[in-house]
Parts: sequence; structure tokens; C-alpha cells
Amino acid sequence: MSQTGFRYVYGPIPSRRLGRSLGIDLVPFKTCTYDCVYCQLGRTTNKTTERKEYVAIEDVLAEMERKLAVGPDPDFISLAGSGEPTLNDRIGDLIVKIKRLTRIPLAVFTNGSLLWMREVQGALMYADLILPSLDAGDEHLFQCVNRPHEDITFEKVIEGLAEFTERFPGSVWLEVFLLAGVTGIPAEIEKIAALARRIRPNRVQLNTVSRPPAEEFAFAISGEQMERFRKLFSETAEVITESERGESATSSAGGATDTDILSLLSRRPCTVRGVSSGLGLHPEEVSKRLHVLSKQGAVVSVRRNDVIFYEAVRHK
Repeated sequence: MSQTGFRYVYGPIPSRRLGRSLGIDLVPFKTCTYDCVYCQLGRTTNKTTERKEYVAIEDVLAEMERKLAVGPDPDFISLAGSGEPTLNDRIGDLIVKIKRLTRIPLAVFTNGSLLWMREVQGALMYADLILPSLDAGDEHLFQCVNRPHEDITFEKVIEGLAEFTERFPGSVWLEVFLLAGVTGIPAEIEKIAALARRIRPNRVQLNTVSRPPAEEFAFAISGEQMERFRKLFSETAEVITESERGESATSSAGGATDTDILSLLSRRPCTVRGVSSGLGLHPEEVSKRLHVLSKQGAVVSVRRNDVIFYEAVRHK
């Protein structure tokens, strides 16, 4: 457990999609059904489809209660973190108990790979918002971009997304992550757009690489291209590519510790402004702390498109 006692709850994280989002990690680092080439957390170390209680739900709830007690309230509570949250087979129990604990809306970030399973669909029914992903228009590119577990087929994923969206009483925002020269070309976009019409989410959100990816060949698409591609989807489509340059930073002095900073950076590479916005620290204070943590070997800086990101060092 960390010095502040938070092992599974982290943030809040600044998010263009959800505002200030308080995150919950339900699986160990990089335990996932995919090994996506663009993942900001690097290569998957445990690719699996086995569902079990990777993280004790009671421990998560205890941390959540303590975190919410110190406020201010985030805009969303999000089940996300450093792997695929639906692999935790008690995710449904957790959602129900969080909804009893607070009125803050609850979102689930998922790659959608297990939504064909009835038990997974049922587990997510009490959430407010589900944010699944669709990164390819056919089996070939699905294998190239997402590198799924061998038990997962593209058609099974699409069927699960469509069936779940039809059943779910809340909102579904489908993220489409595009890569230059791979899925970011008109012929492939048209395939994905056709599948989106079949799935019928409340929103389609187009994204591309903005943080250091798992593979160096995962390249971003320009803003102008993204806007052209948006028009190939329905009127509910929007571009959500994050620009860390433009994040607003708070000027208030927060009570976040170095451990809180490391917890955030272990799950998401951030700029100085990103840490500032998420944890309520002044940017100058963040810069000083990151400098010290860098000298200690706890964090490293990575340049991506002329923007400096910081990420936690994982010691083996």
C-alpha cells in the first residue's frame, strides 16, 4: 500500500471526455485482453481472458470512501486504470456499492472485448456511462492494431458491442482510435463507420495518438484529417484528441503528495499541466516535485510531438 494508503484509487485525472475523473484500478498493471500498439502504458504483460477477483472489492470501497471524504467531488468516478476492468469478475458488485455510496456518476472504460458475455453485460447495467472502443473495421486490422488474446474474434467483439448497446439503459460513447497510414485512411474509416451504425452508440468519439505509445510506429493523425474523418460518421461524432498544451491548470495549492503524483503517472503519462489540473497543485510546485522525483529515478520524461510527458518508473 502507498504512503497515503491509496493503492487502487487514483487521481482525479484531467479528462476532456469526463472533466475531473477519479480513477479505480481493478486489475494488476497491464492485465488485459489486448496488447494495443498505441497503448500509453506500454506492452501488455499478462494477456488473458480469465475473469476473477484480481483486486479485492472491499479494499477498493474502503479507499473510495476515504478519498471522497476529503473532496472536492470529481465530475466522474471511472473504472479504468492500467488494464481491462471487466476482467475483474466482481465489477458488477462494485458498481452497485459505489452507486449506494455516492451520487457522482460512474463511468466504465472498456475495450469492449468481453461485452459478448452475458455476465459482463449484466455486471455493467447499473453504471451511468460505458466507454468502449472500436479501432478497426475488419479482422485483419483488428489483429494488427489491438493484438487480442487468441480466444477473441473480431465478429464476436462487434456482436457484443451491438447487443450490449441495445440493452444498456445508460449512455454508450464509442471511442474510435485512429492511426496514420493504418486505420486513418478513408477506405478503413468507411468500414468502421458502417460498424458504428450497426452498434448505434449515443456518441462516436474519434481519437488518435497524443501520448508516447507502446510501439514507435503508432503515429498520430492531424487535426484537419480527424475533422474530415468525423464527417464520415453520424452527426453525433466528435473529435476528442487531447491537447495537453491546452489544459488549464489550477492555481490552488492542493494537498497531494509525491505518492499521489507517482500513482497518477503510473497509470497515465502526463505533462506538468496535466498533473497540476488533476491533483490541484500549482504548476510551479509540480515542476519542482517532478525535478526531484526525476533525480531520484522515480520518474522519467518523454518528448512526444514537442510536448514533455512524465511517467513513473516501474522497478522490476
